[in-house]
Amino acid sequence: MGLLIKNGTVVTADKTFPADISVEGASIKEIRAGIPATDGQKVLDAFGMLLLPGGIDPHTHLDMPFGGTTSSDDFETGTRAAAIGGTTTIVDFAIQARGTKTRDALDTWWKKAENKACIDYGLHMIVTDLGEAGLEDMDDMVREGVASFKLFMAYPNVLQVDDATIFRALKQTAKNGALICMHAENGGVIDVIVQQALAEGKTAPVYHALTRPTMAEAEAVHRAIALSEIAGAPVYIVHLSSEDALNEVREARSRGVPAFAETCPQYLLLSIDEMKRPGFEGAKYVFTPPLREKENLPKLWDGLQQDNLQVVSTDHCPFCFEDQKILGKDDFTKIPNGGPGIENRLQLMHHHGVNAGKISLNRFVEIVATAPAKIFGMYPKKGTLAVGSDADIVVWDPAAAHLISAKTHNMRVDYSMFEGFQVRGNARQVFSRGELIVEHGKFLGRAGRGEYLRRTAHGGAWA
Repeated sequence: MGLLIKNGTVVTADKTFPADISVEGASIKEIRAGIPATDGQKVLDAFGMLLLPGGIDPHTHLDMPFGGTTSSDDFETGTRAAAIGGTTTIVDFAIQARGTKTRDALDTWWKKAENKACIDYGLHMIVTDLGEAGLEDMDDMVREGVASFKLFMAYPNVLQVDDATIFRALKQTAKNGALICMHAENGGVIDVIVQQALAEGKTAPVYHALTRPTMAEAEAVHRAIALSEIAGAPVYIVHLSSEDALNEVREARSRGVPAFAETCPQYLLLSIDEMKRPGFEGAKYVFTPPLREKENLPKLWDGLQQDNLQVVSTDHCPFCFEDQKILGKDDFTKIPNGGPGIENRLQLMHHHGVNAGKISLNRFVEIVATAPAKIFGMYPKKGTLAVGSDADIVVWDPAAAHLISAKTHNMRVDYSMFEGFQVRGNARQVFSRGELIVEHGKFLGRAGRGEYLRRTAHGGAWA
């Protein structure tokens, strides 16, 4: 039958203009004003609405084991919540167990997602062990459409790898065109500070933040970029949280180094004050890197404005307060690290970015959709509204009021990091490959309809 969306305002990363969008099958067929309807075509009037490309969240952790438990959203509940918030594509993280092949991890995460994912998804590979065949395994992953790998400079004896491993991985991606994503904190130094705090009886949630200084993040960012320069490969810093770390990225980019970075709504809108809440409430805000002092917040907004930060992701990794976060009641190091946010990213960035005059509508689209599509090998199939692109379209009502609350959100978690936030601007309809999957906050799609995305490794051609 086809679909015709009439009388909307198309917003891309480059321009804003009144137009209709004609969809045939899963793709966009035509974009212009005055497209006539054809027989049998479903027509949607979008007068007064913005037409946005579906959001892309390149940093999620669904059904992820951590600290003796598992993140509370699986691929069904997490992607459903994402869709309701206007996100039509995610890139999640498969985790290589030490002593195993990355192939095993990929198969495990495919099984987690198949028959469950409600929207399209890609996978990064977390590398914990580059054994004898590890570098060749990375090439195999690229052929499977895994165009990015994540390495950790934190969590000693669990996920952390040494500089030699990081450098070898970077050298390999310089050849195969994939991208290394770095969790950049100096894990060894942090571990010493943590052990000292515990010895002094400092066990409350706020000490999770107080034992992870911003300079430990900045030092690791500096080292990650230096290693990437030596290797001749681009690098992407995940969930950057502080001005000190941002300064390292800005300095490198000013020299023309292909260093890229993302931040998250929590680092733009929340501070360490949340972790000082009475009792154990601060545990709701335990994730890594931690929340910082308030003076960092405007600096990160500056980073988005000046393109020293290219992407806003969520690092969505929810754990229920009552039966999971409580595992660290007497020891902050045992609190599962992570928080929920996959449903609210577009709402928060539109309200606190666009409505507050911090970013333009076009920059909003760029940081939540277009830039992640380009950086992670999905553009122009994803991340833009263009003829031939997937018909991932969000009909966005810029005037819609919404109260963020755990009482009404769709994430499978018993609290919201943004409880009580009043926002203006929300998804009215969401289309994924031409299919209406959300209307007025109600999910109309089905579990398992999401497709695995074989992403393209492009050797920094997007730089």
